[in-house]
Amino acid sequence: MKILLLGEYSGVHSTLAMGLRQLGHEVTVASNGDFWKDYPRDTDLARTPGKLGGMKLLAKVGSLLPQWRGYDVVQLINPMFLELKAERIAHVYRYLRRHNRAMVLCAMGLDYYWVHECITRKPLRYSDFNFGDELRTDPIAIRDRDDWLKTPKGELNKEIAKDCDAIVASPYENYACYKPLFADKTTFMPFPIVPQQNIDDSGNIDTVKLFIGISKGRSAYKGTDIMLRAAEDLQSRYQDRMQLMKAEGVPFAKYQKMMDGSDAIMDQLYSYTPAMNALLAMSKGIVVIGGGEPENYEILGEQELRPIVNVLPSYDSVYKETEQLLLHKERIPILKIQSQEYIRRHHHYLKVARQYETMYRRII
Repeated sequence: MKILLLGEYSGVHSTLAMGLRQLGHEVTVASNGDFWKDYPRDTDLARTPGKLGGMKLLAKVGSLLPQWRGYDVVQLINPMFLELKAERIAHVYRYLRRHNRAMVLCAMGLDYYWVHECITRKPLRYSDFNFGDELRTDPIAIRDRDDWLKTPKGELNKEIAKDCDAIVASPYENYACYKPLFADKTTFMPFPIVPQQNIDDSGNIDTVKLFIGISKGRSAYKGTDIMLRAAEDLQSRYQDRMQLMKAEGVPFAKYQKMMDGSDAIMDQLYSYTPAMNALLAMSKGIVVIGGGEPENYEILGEQELRPIVNVLPSYDSVYKETEQLLLHKERIPILKIQSQEYIRRHHHYLKVARQYETMYRRII
């Protein structure tokens, strides 16, 4: 098949492309590299700042459109798959629709249906936008709501979702929002990860190296502020048992390097499931403290492995679960091995690529 992957989210498309190419497909990745993360792509769609940058990108996309014809599958990472206004993207989408066989929309994070469902139907016990029946009121949650509801971006999302041939939802949270609305076209797909070399599980762990990454401006929104406070309090109490490592606003390559020597990582307090960052850590044999709710294992059909230290969205839960890990360090080697096995079973990029391949063949 000839496949065009448009846009990027934490390496999903660049990693998926590797798998699809190994299966014999002709794949083109066109993206901005997910901004500062700078993931590999065949066609660079990064936008330079300012109005002039938008005009240059629009001109570049216009020149590329004739090349984006005749594909068996065009997959969009998000309704906003280009750094352009929604009204302009709508014209690009309609062109791609006319000149290619099948269109696939990814539901992998922030979009209209994620926002709308989390504040209306509330299919999740907690999310980026709700705690039970209570809506979140922190500035970023409000900003993201206003950005997608009753806006051109929201209208674009609705148009593409209704018109496309298939919707790929990852992780479970997005699937829970899309499946009831588009039951016949929504498919759950695990994120693709390249497995790493097996860790050496011999020897005792004297000091637990705990890593946390801090995104500037989104700390409260993702719950990193609560996780960091719990980690710092534990560091004060258990100085002989743990070492806290923090990465704030560093380039992705440096971030990965800093993470590599860790025993455990804290990631995304309000998530049911591990996203790409946590899965990458697990592939390296790093224990994830974060989202590991029962729904995460159920949708994968996993009945044995439980590698994730699941925490509820509260300081007390993060503190208690992390403290138990520090007090029972003998669990860590077991969780490390389980983490790598979990990736091999469910997220191996070749296995995931075959799942995409099956879905593509069905819709074309």
